[in-house]
Amino acid sequence: MTMIQTDRRKFLAGAGAAFGALVASGCTTRGALPPVGSASVPAYGPLQPDPAGMLDLPSGFSYRLLSSLGNPMNDGGTVPDKADGMGCFDLGNGEIALVRNHELVPSDDAGGRIARGFGTRDGVIVPGGTTNIVLDARTLEVKREFRTLGGTIRNCSGGVTPWNSWLTCEESPTGPGQRYGEGLTRNHGWIFEVPADASGLVEPVALTAMGRFNHEAACVDPATAIVYETEDRDDGVLYRFIPSERGNLRAGGRLQAMVIEGLADTRNWDAPTMPVGKLYEVRWVDMDNVEAPEDDLRKRAVAKGAAPIARGEGIHMGTDELYVCSTSGGQKGLGQIFKLIPGRGRGPDMVELFFESEREDQFNYGDNLTVAPNGHLIVCEDQYTDVVDNHLRGITPEGRAYDFGRLTMQTELAGGCFSPDGKWFFVNAYSPTRTLAITGPWDRFMG
Repeated sequence: MTMIQTDRRKFLAGAGAAFGALVASGCTTRGALPPVGSASVPAYGPLQPDPAGMLDLPSGFSYRLLSSLGNPMNDGGTVPDKADGMGCFDLGNGEIALVRNHELVPSDDAGGRIARGFGTRDGVIVPGGTTNIVLDARTLEVKREFRTLGGTIRNCSGGVTPWNSWLTCEESPTGPGQRYGEGLTRNHGWIFEVPADASGLVEPVALTAMGRFNHEAACVDPATAIVYETEDRDDGVLYRFIPSERGNLRAGGRLQAMVIEGLADTRNWDAPTMPVGKLYEVRWVDMDNVEAPEDDLRKRAVAKGAAPIARGEGIHMGTDELYVCSTSGGQKGLGQIFKLIPGRGRGPDMVELFFESEREDQFNYGDNLTVAPNGHLIVCEDQYTDVVDNHLRGITPEGRAYDFGRLTMQTELAGGCFSPDGKWFFVNAYSPTRTLAITGPWDRFMG
């Protein structure tokens, strides 16, 4: 997600080896990928300029604008800014709900007074949290829109649960006496749960057993109820949380970090140590003191053998595997996608580097991602460049990239998710907040 950091790509440009050296070392992608948009790359066709100047899409696809910054909501507030991660849920009775994060810091406008929330700064409830948009499932008419969580900081991404709730993650491990924590009354850096059928502000309960760190996203394996968590740090790791009770995360559980057998580092920055497509066995190490105020969980995990991941961001469940997006990993520092295959008691978990970008037109700082009904990945870009040119990138099951959309606003794309029937793809423009619904001939795939 949006964060202040060193531009690692400029550093890596001088340090990274050429692709020819990767071939010699055995670290290659699944075949040399032709230029994006060439006839040999599967795609929905070239992007068409949007007359409204917001989102270019392939011919036959269109979008609707559902919600914008400052729109009045049903609870008396207005739509807040910095729309980020988002999930879509079937509410029954012909309604679906979008639960949408807002990555707000204490100095941001909340869009109106928040009646109750988790934390305060100088006596005022901090503005981060979530809003819900209830839609007619057939027409996409906005029926209700309201805030559902307040008092949190930098709600970045999250994940849906099989029990119809949204896990919203704070990308802000700070608190009283800590960096940027002036005036705060509580420690932050937690996961919170928001029911999809909430009708207003929910009780803000920090799920502390799931760890305190620079959270990004979460993903639940429906077969085991294990929750996988990403960490947006250059030296972050991948965690999993084994709940004590299925569907009741407040009951606590065990937090673990991923160790890859025979591989100390996934980032491929200094050397191409993790080739694309090679399967590695995974084991998990228990973490203690998971609520520590020092924000050192990842460092203790690496000391136990956990493999660093470069800015773990989006994570999403496919059929029997889950995909993890690294924003700045890879020899070119443009990003990677990992595929984790849970053993589910039948054998060890396995992981592979599924995709590593070699060019900016394949994948340029991927962030949120989702698995489409056809098995393709759709990745939201979040570049750090003087002129922002963020795309929706498709990745086929074979690991081949293509363009699906181009945001002409100077902001990031976030929160991509599909409606339960697979007809609509929802996505946010981060700032100023815009929530869009895209539809079109999803089965018209070329190549």
